[in-house]
Amino acid sequence: MDEKDFEGTEVLEKLAEINKVDAFFEAIDSDDLGKAKSLMKKAGVDFETIQVVLRKMEEADGKH
Repeated sequence: MDEKDFEGTEVLEKLAEINKVDAFFEAIDSDDLGKAKSLMKKAGVDFETIQVVLRKMEEADGKH
């Protein structure tokens, strides 16, 4: 996956399937990388996508 093409829709859809979208956004808001990673794993998000999301969380400057 090219990171510039990442938009996050698939991640949110997978999280919605397990009713964890709110928990995921709470993890993002609190910069809890471990919780966000755990939720994405439970939702079946692939490793490469998880890495992109975590990198974007670490680099967050209000644009993501």
